[in-house]
Amino acid sequence: MSQLSGDVWSPVITPFSADLAPDTQRFVSHCRWLASNGVGLAVFGTNSEANSMTVVEKQGLLGALVEGGVDPVRVMPGTGGCAIGDCVSLTREAVEAGCVGVLMLPPFYYKGVSDEGLFRYYSEVIDRVCDSRLRIYLYHIPPVTQVPLSLELIERLRNAFPGVIAGIKDSGGNWAHTQALVERFGGEDFAVYAGSERFLLDTLRAGGAGCISATANVNPAAIVELARRWQEEDADACQQGLNVVRDLFEEHQLIPAMKAATAYFSGMEDWRRLRPPLVELDDQRAVELVSSLKAMGFRMEGVDGASHG
Repeated sequence: MSQLSGDVWSPVITPFSADLAPDTQRFVSHCRWLASNGVGLAVFGTNSEANSMTVVEKQGLLGALVEGGVDPVRVMPGTGGCAIGDCVSLTREAVEAGCVGVLMLPPFYYKGVSDEGLFRYYSEVIDRVCDSRLRIYLYHIPPVTQVPLSLELIERLRNAFPGVIAGIKDSGGNWAHTQALVERFGGEDFAVYAGSERFLLDTLRAGGAGCISATANVNPAAIVELARRWQEEDADACQQGLNVVRDLFEEHQLIPAMKAATAYFSGMEDWRRLRPPLVELDDQRAVELVSSLKAMGFRMEGVDGASHG
């Protein structure tokens, strides 16, 4: 995929039924809603609770998306994991489905691993998938994995697999690091995405591609609007508005808060459900969140076909 300035993606939240199985119908519906707001679908990301799901479950959801008419060119599944075989299976499925690329975590269970070990992991996956269509977007999220992807490792992977290593999502939370990635690697053949819309404007101004952000699940139109109008005079004010909404969700625990908001604005209470070990917001916190959102005029127009607000 060539770099698109102002590209916004969401690690799509996953709805679960009472038995904790993924709710396929609501998942596809939410993906369609996001796509209708101009957001790409980084399904099976951190905020998707992807590492609480099996490979088979993720394969089923990916198949349902394609069968449901979602354009795979706007789908970037998270396929990384600790087991090489699992990563290969899901990555191969994504490539064969026509997805634009995959977002790939490093193997994260063992800590203190070397760049050599990480290089061997990615190399093994690429060699086993063995498909010229494969495009990998690296996923740097050391606050969660405790396994950073160094600039030297990225350089080595790009040199060894030109065209395959297509970009990176930087969820380190450090703008200086995102800026360093853009300055060293950013261009038509390598897309640098901020891991939060908080850094969207800075990333675009530096020459990056955009953001892959959790709260694009709930605030898609506003984030896309800034991505499209980032060179206009009111861009800084728009960025501040996005930050206010992001702050509120982070204050209430990000994943449970996004699901609570989606439940309220869709009128579907089941959206609040998470897979253990994560738990939903308690009722009081959920009411406080919704009250604060409504006070600032926040809405999720048309989510799951609802107009609740």
